[in-house]
Amino acid sequence: MSHVADTRDLHPADSLLRTIYLPRTADALAFAMCTYGIPLLVLATTNSAALTGAAFALEWMPRLAAFGWAGSIVDRRGAAIVFHLASLGRAVALAAGATLLWLHPSGPVASVTVMALAATTGVLTEFSYIAAETAGAAAGRRAGSRAHRVQAVLIGIDQTATLAGPALAGVLLLAGPPPMLAVITALSLIAALLALCTPPSPTASEHRHKGRPGAGLLTGWRTIRSLPALGWLVTGLTVSNLAIGILQAAGPVIVVKHFGQSTTAVGLVWSAAAAATLLAVTICRFALDRLGLWPVGAVCAVLASLACLAAAQAPDYLSYLVLVAILMAADGGLAVVLRTLRSHLIPPEKFGSTLSATILILLLPFPVAGLLTALTPPDALGHVITVCAVLQALGLLCAFARLRRDPALRP
Repeated sequence: MSHVADTRDLHPADSLLRTIYLPRTADALAFAMCTYGIPLLVLATTNSAALTGAAFALEWMPRLAAFGWAGSIVDRRGAAIVFHLASLGRAVALAAGATLLWLHPSGPVASVTVMALAATTGVLTEFSYIAAETAGAAAGRRAGSRAHRVQAVLIGIDQTATLAGPALAGVLLLAGPPPMLAVITALSLIAALLALCTPPSPTASEHRHKGRPGAGLLTGWRTIRSLPALGWLVTGLTVSNLAIGILQAAGPVIVVKHFGQSTTAVGLVWSAAAAATLLAVTICRFALDRLGLWPVGAVCAVLASLACLAAAQAPDYLSYLVLVAILMAADGGLAVVLRTLRSHLIPPEKFGSTLSATILILLLPFPVAGLLTALTPPDALGHVITVCAVLQALGLLCAFARLRRDPALRP
């Protein structure tokens, strides 16, 4: 570890590629393939819409439960070791799942296996994600004036993985569940090995010795409540995420059962959405410089609401794909607004705890969406999506109406 840290100063570009970018790429691709591929795997294995929704909930509920103490463990043990162990554990779980599904491709054993994979990979992916984020933040701090370049590369890696992961998972699933799981296992092993080159996180010892009072989700919650602009925006986006979560959880059922497409077509929906999001994020960065936060956020909120309402009534697969891509592009613009706003408003000494609390609140709707999908008959999913789209429109309307004259969102 010390040798890596020493050579980092001599060859910064090469060091960042080996120690940060390559591990993040392997982990992000495994993350995307698990998130979108496991529900597809459940549908292919069980042919049950209810179990597909339950699997989506099982992916997200352990992540939320692990969120608070995942960050604490990363702070205590360091990003590199947690990154390595989480990726290695995910590889072992996926390899065991691939073996069981090869031996028992259908029946009760297969059903239990895929549901267990949903829960296990959800927890381990949360740990690897927090560790990778911590390592990336530390690399940005070490880069000094070049910090924005490091973060730009990391965002590009995440968006590219989201673009490629769902489609790759869908294509591999055509060859069967074991091949798909084998590829994700290999990516997880690569991430685990590359994580050994990741520099130790300097924040680990700092947090342990300083005992900062700003740490903890409770402090983050109090900070959000003390910042009305941030609070209203987080509230609106949380309601919006319920509609997005329903579309993600019900996506395999809608595309395969309702539109009669293959599992590959499900992956293509989210790959197209990731491409649209990447484009929208780029456009919004320039638009924010000219127009300010409120106009850009308001336009994105309107587009997201209209696209979600229309997606619930989409007559065919192509229109569904286009509308979901527009929805996710608008959501990407709202994410840029949120990131910009919180970077301006949150006090530096409370940024970590407030960021954790913000992400946790924004993720809460996803397991709820999975449970709603599991409890809803496939023929009624369109009605549920419509109701959630109406709630999304009302939530975003209330949020941006309250933020209209807030100084924090003025140009």
